[in-house]
Amino acid sequence: MRVYLGFDDTDTVESDRGTGKLARWFEDVVPEGCDLWGVVRQQLLIHPDIPYTSHNSSACVVLETGDRGVGRELISAAVQHVEEHAVEGSDPGICVAHEEDPNLADLVAFGRACTTRMVTQNEALMAAKGMHLSGHGGSNDGIIGAAAAVGLTAYGWGGRFIEFGRLRALPDRVSVLELETSNILVVSVDRDGKVPAPDHVILTGGWLRPRLWGGRAVLSVIPRTDGVWECLDKKRKKDSGDAVSPALLSRERQLGASDSAPDHSSRTSDPS
Repeated sequence: MRVYLGFDDTDTVESDRGTGKLARWFEDVVPEGCDLWGVVRQQLLIHPDIPYTSHNSSACVVLETGDRGVGRELISAAVQHVEEHAVEGSDPGICVAHEEDPNLADLVAFGRACTTRMVTQNEALMAAKGMHLSGHGGSNDGIIGAAAAVGLTAYGWGGRFIEFGRLRALPDRVSVLELETSNILVVSVDRDGKVPAPDHVILTGGWLRPRLWGGRAVLSVIPRTDGVWECLDKKRKKDSGDAVSPALLSRERQLGASDSAPDHSSRTSDPS
């Protein structure tokens, strides 16, 4: 059985780590009987009225387990993980669901909506009915991205892997065969339809991030020279697109000018 754990809004503008790193760290506390399948970054809508720190992305940890009773333990581990690693002043959210949840299709639809329009916390809570969705500080806006991360990852046709098997240990020059042995499917997006051979070399530039296509890890490549390909996706430069949203800047100015502390009450949707 596949289990999805979504995280969002665990950082601030000044923090030295983002939600993706927090999600990757969860591998260290995965309960016994669960195996990490991958961690997927999901891109949500960029809009000036949405408060985000850099790119408005959330992350989903995907686990495989044969233990159907592990849900409570996973939720507890996720909450403890966020409480330990989320940055003070952030608005963390957690969503936990499994592939057999009867309302998972609603969460998928919600996730897809989060890529095209602004949504609300109430919409997230409704979409996650019967599943776990909880906020853990600040505005609790993280429940939106956490729910979207689960929905989009369960959908299987969006996002990119930031953790998957030996992804971070593979060399800058790697053969197609080695990638496919690592369960990463290599797909050419060349206009002429050329197909990479098993002994062909892929140049990753030290940044290998397969996409989630058809429920699996897929690396899109383009030809460079005979027998040599390069990844279509490349690492974004630090000064490229790292803008903080106007909505977040405005909210932080308001909080800074206020003598009252922010509301740290929790919003939760949970079958229990």
